[in-house]
Amino acid sequence: METLETRELRYFLAVAEELHFGRAAERLGMAQPPLSRAIQRIERRLGVSLLDRDRRGVALTTAGEMLLHEGRAALDAASAAARRTRRAGLHGSDRNRLVLAVKAGASHELLHKLLDAYAAEPDAAEIEVLPSGTCEQEGMLRDGRADAALMHAPFNSLAGFDSEELMTEGQIAILPAAHPLAARRTLTLADVTGIPDLPLARWSRHGVYPPGPGPEIHDQTQLAQLIALGRTVAVYPDSARAWLWAEHAAVPLSDAATVVTHIAWPAHSRSLALAGLVRTATRL
Repeated sequence: METLETRELRYFLAVAEELHFGRAAERLGMAQPPLSRAIQRIERRLGVSLLDRDRRGVALTTAGEMLLHEGRAALDAASAAARRTRRAGLHGSDRNRLVLAVKAGASHELLHKLLDAYAAEPDAAEIEVLPSGTCEQEGMLRDGRADAALMHAPFNSLAGFDSEELMTEGQIAILPAAHPLAARRTLTLADVTGIPDLPLARWSRHGVYPPGPGPEIHDQTQLAQLIALGRTVAVYPDSARAWLWAEHAAVPLSDAATVVTHIAWPAHSRSLALAGLVRTATRL
């Protein structure tokens, strides 16, 4: 049975993502000729062509696309195993501590209830809450920075995870309380995205900020302050009302998709502490 080393996967992923041997070699901190030879060895061992090379550049074959997808997942799994093993060693046992990734400001009341209810369970583990930006919980769960996450469909992908549905809610626009639109009973997404003096806040998605005139948001405190100052507007699940300031107004969005909050965890997990947290969450 043919296998690939993690080092070889990193070589291939650099080339597949850059689609340029020179840039990939620079990213890896190595010379280009040995990188090219390493990719050729992988192709010979697997018996397939991974890359189409011509004067116009480098392109992935169907097999290359498959290895790109599977290779990322394999490296994420290896990183996750190392992180979780290190945590278990530092804290004695996975029964003693769990890391829960959450979107900053979302599911506030649910999170409070979950933490209080789980803390009352016999042999409950210590829970470290790891706030994150939009869509970051998925990456934290895949690479082992978190043991479980509160994730929100349709914004987060649950592919490859086990999950339980916990809550369904609508969405709101969070505006400066003094803005004329704050007096409206409802708004539409078009209303929110078309305010000339109040551009939509931009959270990083997978390390990249979407285009737009709105400010780049790094954390919830920054977002709250910029809304209060009349510099931006944000769209959040209805449960975000729990952290609003007096300078904020929340207006329901009539045409926004409902948000479904799930607790998600790695499908292969055998953690007893995690199983207890999931049981508590589903009871709520």
